[in-house]
Amino acid sequence: MPVAVLSTIFKMVSLDNSVIVRLKTHGENFEIFVDPDLALKYRDGEKIGIDQILAVEGIFKDAKAGDKASEELMKKIFGTNEIYNVADKILKKGKLHLTVEQRRHLMEERKRQIISIISRNSINPQTKTPHPPSRIEKAMDEAKVSVDISKSAKEQVDKIVKAIRHILPIKFETLDIAVKIPAQYSGRCYKTLREFGDVKKEEWEKNSLMCLLRIPGGLQDEFYSKLNSLTHGEVKIKVLR
Repeated sequence: MPVAVLSTIFKMVSLDNSVIVRLKTHGENFEIFVDPDLALKYRDGEKIGIDQILAVEGIFKDAKAGDKASEELMKKIFGTNEIYNVADKILKKGKLHLTVEQRRHLMEERKRQIISIISRNSINPQTKTPHPPSRIEKAMDEAKVSVDISKSAKEQVDKIVKAIRHILPIKFETLDIAVKIPAQYSGRCYKTLREFGDVKKEEWEKNSLMCLLRIPGGLQDEFYSKLNSLTHGEVKIKVLR
């Protein structure tokens, strides 16, 4: 089947925007057409349906030529010839072939994810204050750290923090915080408390909601600002450690 014909059975991804994932195993070649962004998110563990990732409902020996893999061969090698099950194995173990522009875009996105994780979870141990994302990005650029799009952001954080630590004093830390919220604001604040951290204890005391929670150190300023806004400055917050 020529490539031109393949484009007529594409669902959500155009031929120009799709890429090939190739898995070579047992001396055989298996390929699928996929959305590159969704394929990487799937590899990172996000719950995305295979049907949303595949551009073509098919497993190929040679995707560009439209040469499909036989059901018998898939059954022999993968133990199944069900398209989504085979595609899952190819996605997880195969090589993703990207254009230069796609690789650049995905590299930038992965870098932003890494910066966000570091910024949200770390502090400057000298000042006990969070590092803004711009400061972390500058340190990464100065240290000339490399970002790997084939690995998730979480997998790369430790390596990158180690690389920038000689440039930027940085420490991953969680804070135990006691919060006292006047009763009239408790409803609007309750969701925010759980969004920012892990609520360890809560109880009512003289028309106030008392909570003990643990939050990532890098969220401290944002947490204070949000609660102060919701309570018009009437919240009381104390860092326990």
